[in-house]
Amino acid sequence: MSDEMNLVDLNGFKEGDLVKATIAQVDEKSVIVTIEGAPFDGIVPISELSSLHIEKASDAVSIGEELELMITKVEEANFVLSKRKVDAEKAWDQLERQFQTGEIIETEVKEVVKGGLVVDLGVRGFIPASLIEDHFVESFEDYKGKVLTFKIVELEKEKNRLILSHKAVVEGEKAVSKQKTLENIHSGDIISGTVQRIASFGAFVDIGGVDGLVHISQISYDHLDNVSDVLKEGQEVKVKVLSVDRDSERISLSIKDTLPGPWTDIEEKAPKGSVLTGTIRRIVSYGAFIEVFPGVEGLVHISQIAHKHVTSPHEVLKEGEKVEVKVLDVNSKDKRLSLSIKDLIENENDYNLDDYQLPEESKGFSISDVLGDKLKDFTNKN
Repeated sequence: MSDEMNLVDLNGFKEGDLVKATIAQVDEKSVIVTIEGAPFDGIVPISELSSLHIEKASDAVSIGEELELMITKVEEANFVLSKRKVDAEKAWDQLERQFQTGEIIETEVKEVVKGGLVVDLGVRGFIPASLIEDHFVESFEDYKGKVLTFKIVELEKEKNRLILSHKAVVEGEKAVSKQKTLENIHSGDIISGTVQRIASFGAFVDIGGVDGLVHISQISYDHLDNVSDVLKEGQEVKVKVLSVDRDSERISLSIKDTLPGPWTDIEEKAPKGSVLTGTIRRIVSYGAFIEVFPGVEGLVHISQIAHKHVTSPHEVLKEGEKVEVKVLDVNSKDKRLSLSIKDLIENENDYNLDDYQLPEESKGFSISDVLGDKLKDFTNKN
């Protein structure tokens, strides 16, 4: 180094100094700056402009902009300076405080790279794919330019290592929401939720940070074989809270209890004396339960099955068969429906019980389909 350069050093400009500079020229891979009181200009290589990778210097700075820079090298008639190191020195102290306190940081996603996201917090921060969301995301391309919230989960200044997590923020928010929901929800409440997951036995519905189970039997008044026939993930639904177990964080929900009941206006749908077609759902010792509408079953007492004595309903009826029945009485308050099969049979002396006992091959047909004109004539007369 020449005597002139030594004199410059003695005048106060040396490696490690922080200086104020103004951008005079922006090239593709470097920036020329003027330093107040310095005998010559300085250069900032593109690699020292940011902790992130940039293609052109103009992507990071512009002419006339004032910067605080660190002198990293004194060359003949030239200074080499760094903005990246100044930003990093300022950033690490703040980042360490944020790490210790668990502070939530809000910043823009600058890059999407293989394996995760990159942000600029004065130093390069990396968010691994596994710490971006609390659910699977197929592609993160749409995250570039988004402003997200993060928590620092790993910090090693010596290794220039900064790992952040958006997932931790999401899980924290859900935990708070979940606790609030558990404290304020009660049996009987009717609330809105979102279907999160479909299972063979029902659907899990998010009702505010906590999932409740709608059992398949509580989805519809209709019989369901597959939950996915009526519900889809992401679907908004209204549910009624059946029970809340705060200790185990289990909530039972019902969708069908928010729907008009199947017994609503039953007197109009099944007036006394009307003839309906139904399906035999259960056979018991004293009769058979016939579903005439989804969720509405009526009882055909054993005495109303045939004019002749029937020892057991199983003698003439089978579960799953369709039958025609006459409404004897309807009580919407008690949800009771009394039905009769024999009232649709005029005279059993003309034919045997076997004539209206549906054979296996006729499953899916009604008794009237089997008896034919005799039953139709009787129905018309009545």
